[in-house]
Amino acid sequence: MIKALLVEDDLELAYILATYLKQFNIEVECFEEPILALSKLNIEKFDIVILDLNLPSMDGLEVCKEIMKRHKIPIIISSARSDIADKVAALELGADDYLPKPYDPRELEVRIKTILRRYQHNIALEQVPEKQKIFVLNEQKKEIAKNGNILKLTVGEFEILSLMLKRDGFVVSREDIFDNCNAFTTDENSLFVVINRIRNKIEENPKKPQFLQTVRGMGYKFVQN
Repeated sequence: MIKALLVEDDLELAYILATYLKQFNIEVECFEEPILALSKLNIEKFDIVILDLNLPSMDGLEVCKEIMKRHKIPIIISSARSDIADKVAALELGADDYLPKPYDPRELEVRIKTILRRYQHNIALEQVPEKQKIFVLNEQKKEIAKNGNILKLTVGEFEILSLMLKRDGFVVSREDIFDNCNAFTTDENSLFVVINRIRNKIEENPKKPQFLQTVRGMGYKFVQN
C-alpha cells in the first residue's frame, strides 16, 4: 500500500481525499498542523507528501524547504494559491508537482502514481553499481593500473596502451598509433614487438589476447568489458 502524508488545514477536503484514495490502495494520514507533520516524517516512513501552502503557523513553502532538507521524498503541492511565483518557488525548492485547487481527486490519484513510478525508477538506477573497469588510466601520473595494480611499462608501451584505453571498443589503425605516439616512427616491426610486450604484461594468454585484439587488415582494438 502507498502511504501518503497529507498536510492540509481544510479537514473536509482532507477527509474526501483520504476516503477517495483509499480505494486505490493509497493510505492517507492527514495533519492540519505542519510542525506535527514534520515530526511524523522523522519517525515514520511515507512514500509521498501532499502539501498545502496556506497553513497555520508556518507557510507551506517553508514546510517544503524543511522536508527537502531532511528527507528524500516526492512532494505534490496542493494549493488554492494561483500566484505563478508560488508555483515557481515550490518547484525550485524541489517539489515534484503543483496541483492548483480545486481539482478532481482522480487527478491527484493519477499524479501520485505517476510520480512514484518515476521516483522509484530513478532510485533503482541510482542503486545499480557502475561496473568497475579492469584497466584505469591516470594521465597525470603517467600510470595504468590493472585491477588496482600499477603496470610496469616503458614510455612506448604506456603511449600505445593509453591510446587504446581512450579508444576502448574502437579500432585503432597503425597509422593512428604512429600519429599519436611520439615514441614511434612508421616502423611496423617495432610496433609489432611493443604490442607483443604489452600483451605479455596484461593478458593471461598473450597468444589468445582478450583485451588487446588484432583486427586483421585494420589495426588493433582494446576491449575490457
